[in-house]
Amino acid sequence: MAAKPLNDEEVLSEMNKMVAFIKQEALEKAREIKVKADEEFAIEKAKLVKQEQQAIDAQHEKKRKGVEVAQKIAQSNLTNKSRLRLLHRREEQIQELFETARTQLVTLGEDEGRYIQFLEGAIVQGFLQLMEPHVTLIVREKDTEQAQKAAETAAETYTQLSGRQVASDIQGTLSDQSSGGIKLVNGSKRITIDNTLDERLRLLEDRMLPEIRRDLFGPNENRKFYS
Repeated sequence: MAAKPLNDEEVLSEMNKMVAFIKQEALEKAREIKVKADEEFAIEKAKLVKQEQQAIDAQHEKKRKGVEVAQKIAQSNLTNKSRLRLLHRREEQIQELFETARTQLVTLGEDEGRYIQFLEGAIVQGFLQLMEPHVTLIVREKDTEQAQKAAETAAETYTQLSGRQVASDIQGTLSDQSSGGIKLVNGSKRITIDNTLDERLRLLEDRMLPEIRRDLFGPNENRKFYS
């Protein structure tokens, strides 16, 4: 049996149904697209926010480390300056101590009894080092008389100690700027023994400086070994 053709009203009704169906499908598809777009937007937004947060955190960490480094450098500079000032002041104190010692040398030279005794010991020491029959003694011009007395006694002591004889002549050519003492020169003029007060003090400064520092300022915390 052949299908009955649709009249105009039925055709219009069918068309309206089809339009409604297509519209509903379109709306659902649109909702799906919007939901998916919203999800992708949220994901991308979270990704961008996270990236920016990480960038901000990294920048903040870099600045923090920069501040810490700057603080450490500033603290180190202050510590070094303080240490240098302390070392400078300590050096000044040591030099003041040695300057006082130099003043005491002048006092020794003015005490005839003590000074002659010193000259005797210095001459005997020089005689024993040179062990020669003739030695030239060099002193300040003003000390020649005292040196002569000291040399006579020193020669006797030297003979007693070594069993040898020694003769000496005295020259007053030592600088008047010297604190005193004596130099001994052997016969060939090749060997000179410096037993002046200034040289004795210089040797004392060199040899005793570590011990003087320790006595004045305590042991060096950075020093691990001692000879």
